[in-house]
Amino acid sequence: MLRLSKLADYGTQVMTYMARDQAIHSASGVAADLCIAAPTVSKILKMLVRKNLVVSMMGAKGGYVLARHPAEISIAEIIDAMDGPISITECSSTTTCDRESSCSTRSNWQGINHIILDALEKVSLAEMIAPKPQVVNVSAIRSRRVKA
Repeated sequence: MLRLSKLADYGTQVMTYMARDQAIHSASGVAADLCIAAPTVSKILKMLVRKNLVVSMMGAKGGYVLARHPAEISIAEIIDAMDGPISITECSSTTTCDRESSCSTRSNWQGINHIILDALEKVSLAEMIAPKPQVVNVSAIRSRRVKA
């Protein structure tokens, strides 16, 4: 099963929260508003600072702000900051595998990994906070009306 780690999920929630209101945010304020434990939010913010996605501002009015505009931050960057390089199998990462010489699926996994990474790189933080238009299946609505 392909699934984001809880840390990557929370990291994305923290970043989308900060992108909606680009003010200075305290870790405790973010934690309270998102209902995520304060130590977890602090850990996430430190990881995001290390990857230059968030800037830490010191002082009485200090806190955290996005390092770049939300349109310039990809979801892939956030996942990478939380979990490291995106890799769906061991062999699709940059490390070597013991079975590399005898593996017939390595290049296919690398191709799949590249497609997933490319898709995540194309989704910006700005897109994550934009409401998605609802698609209405008009045919289904019409068929329900005809039956009634």
